[in-house]
Parts: sequence; C-alpha cells; structure tokens
Amino acid sequence: MRSVDREILRLAVPALGALIAEPLFLLADTAMVGHLGPQSLGGLAIASTIIQTVLGLMIFLAYATTPRVAKRMGSGDIRGAVSAGFDGMWLSLVVSAVLLVGGLPLLGPAVRAFGPTAEVESAALTYLALSWWGLPAMLLVIAATGLMRGLQDTRTPLWVAGGGFGANIVLNAVFIYGLGWGIAGSALGTVLAQAGMAVVLVVIAFRAARRYGASLRPHGAGVWASAATSGWLLVRSAALRAAIILLILQATALGTTQLAAVQVAQTLFFALALALDALAIAGQALIALRLGAEDVPGVQRITGRLVRWGLGFGAVCAVLIAAGSPWIPAVFTQDPAVADLLTSLLLVFAVSLPLAGVVFVLDGVLMGAEDARYLALAQVVSLAVYAGLLLVSMRFWPHTLTAWAAFAVGFLGARGVTLALRARGRRWIDRALARGIR
Repeated sequence: MRSVDREILRLAVPALGALIAEPLFLLADTAMVGHLGPQSLGGLAIASTIIQTVLGLMIFLAYATTPRVAKRMGSGDIRGAVSAGFDGMWLSLVVSAVLLVGGLPLLGPAVRAFGPTAEVESAALTYLALSWWGLPAMLLVIAATGLMRGLQDTRTPLWVAGGGFGANIVLNAVFIYGLGWGIAGSALGTVLAQAGMAVVLVVIAFRAARRYGASLRPHGAGVWASAATSGWLLVRSAALRAAIILLILQATALGTTQLAAVQVAQTLFFALALALDALAIAGQALIALRLGAEDVPGVQRITGRLVRWGLGFGAVCAVLIAAGSPWIPAVFTQDPAVADLLTSLLLVFAVSLPLAGVVFVLDGVLMGAEDARYLALAQVVSLAVYAGLLLVSMRFWPHTLTAWAAFAVGFLGARGVTLALRARGRRWIDRALARGIR
C-alpha cells in the first residue's frame, strides 16, 4: 500500500496548489473588498456567486479531458493523449465565445434577481461586468489543466497557479488601494492574473505537442466525445451551483449581515473543499490510467486508499477550522455582527469536512471511470433532497445557521449516500472497461 500512497501523494500534493487557485483569488478579493464595507462585500457575494456558478458549470472542461488523456496514457498512446487534451482546449474556446456573446446582456437581470439593495447591486454589477471578460482565459486554464493532469503532471499547474495568485495579490493591492479603484480594481486584478496563467499553460501545451508529434488541430470526433461527456458533467455541475444559489438567495432574504457572513463561509468552504478535491484529482488521473491498462486490482487498491485519505484529510481540516473559528472572521471583516455570525457558521463547516473528504474522493474516482451519467443523476437527486430539507427547516427554524447546515451537512450527506452506493463492488469498473477508450 505504500507504493499506492506514494502515487496518490505524488499527484495530490501538487494538485492542491493548482486546485485552490481560483478560491484563493476569491479569498484575496474577499479579504481586500471586505474592508471597503458590508455593501461592497455583499456585492462581491452576488457577483462571485454568478461567476463561480459559470466556472463551476464549465469545470467539465477539465473533468472530461483528464480521463480521456489518462486512459490513452495507460494504453501507451502518448501522442493520442496530448491530442485529446487539445480537443478539450478547443472546446473551451468555443464555449467562451458563446458565453461572452450571450452572457453580457444578461448580467444586470442576473444581479437583480437576487433582490439586493441599490448599493449592493451597483457593487455587484461593477465587479461582474469586468470579470466576465476574463472568462476565455479562465476556461482555457481549466482545459489546459485537465490535459496536464491526464499526463500525470500536477506540478506544472501548481507553479502556474502559484504565480497567478501572487500576481493577483499585487495587482489587487495596487488597483484597490493604490489607485483607489475599489471593487472594480479587485475584478481587474483577477482578470489580468488569469490571463497570464492562460498564456503560460498554452505555451507549455504547445511544447508537449511538438515533443510527442501530436496534432494541434481540433478533431471532430474527439471534440464531440468531450462534449458528450461534458453534457452530463454540466448537469452535475449545474445541480451543485443550484444548491449554492439557493443558499445565497436565502441569505440575501435574511439581510445584508447574513449575506456577508455566508459569503465568507461559502468562500472558505469551496477553498477547503477544493483542497480536499486534490485527492479526487489524483483519483481521476490514476483510476483512468489503470483502466486504460485494464488493471482492475490496481483500480480497487487506489479507490480504497483514496477513501481513507479523504476521511483523514477532512478530519484534520475540521480540527483546524474549529480551532481557528474565533479568529478567522477578523481576516475578512471589521463588522462585529458579521464576525459573530461567521464564527458560528465556521463550527458547522468544521463538522461537515470529514464527510466532504469522502464525497469529493468518490466523485473523482467515478469521474476517472467516466461514469458521467450516474454522477449527473446522483447530483440532481442530492439537490432535490437538499431543497426539501432547506424548505422544511427554514419554515420552522428560520436562521442563517439553519440554511448553512442544510447545505454543509444535508446536501453533502445526500451526495455521500448516492456516491457510496455506486462505488461499492466492481460493477462500476466492469462498466468502465466495457466503454473502452473513446
């Protein structure tokens, strides 16, 4: 088992830095914007919910690419693996064009749908209108990262993400405080940092293509295969983002203080959830690699170890968050009411983290098996359970803690049950082998 653990850690540890790049961008924005006042922080809550919803939906660009690349690696077809990665990158450019053209006219209605005050609406629109132009770079980063993961390389995305995060901090400090651009400066700094990351990853991908003689041109069959898998993963991601939107809608209805506290809590949740997802990324790459080589015992060993790692890592994170809950709020806000509420939300958050570790790991394992259809349907079922729980609990116990617990514990619990039922035994492995390499 030590060799399996080394394989997992070889991919998971570097993946951790790359995975949390986007949440770290948002955490930096939240910390800096938070000191501009509750209205700016509330505006960031709505704008980031919209932009993160789009990015969450588009994560299929990595999740569909990684197993397609890794399966070809496992079968010994490195040239085909790199070509499959470029198919995913071409797909990201097509999707970006559609989002830019179709999305810009809808930004105002999307913000107003949350029912914010005039000050919060103005801040949200300012941040969102600038951030939207960064989508092509953001999606290209996602797709190129999927290529690197499939090639069993998580170190390169780590270095790129680290550089992007450092640039984001510097640019935000200059634009927000140095030039006095406020929340607009925060958005612009993030867009420029993402653009720099995209350029670096594209250059690295081109070098890999030259090294292995892979074609840079889009292949119709390959792009279509990515799009077909992506369709189910899009449904899965849509259900997840719908759960977040329900949470933010409820927090908005409860008041500005409640919305600001939930914004920080859910930002921290996704930062740590993606840190836990580093193990899931290792699972995607390793499971697909073993399936490409038709190594069933290897798939089973890796799955078992990943579940244990997910549970243990989640428990460690839970202890850290619970211990730091009295002091963490001061990093994000100077408002005493927001800070007091956030402390309570963080304790509920800590309780959910061991469960989150297992859920994210099983998600990654089944993605590596390209079991996209089941993942989509299971997520829809989990969303329905969560929506019902939220409706009933808020009717009898209308409080921010209630809404947060319904998401952090109820939604994750439903996901855990549906994923565990699928991953038991070896029938899911046999189905993956029957699908072959597409």
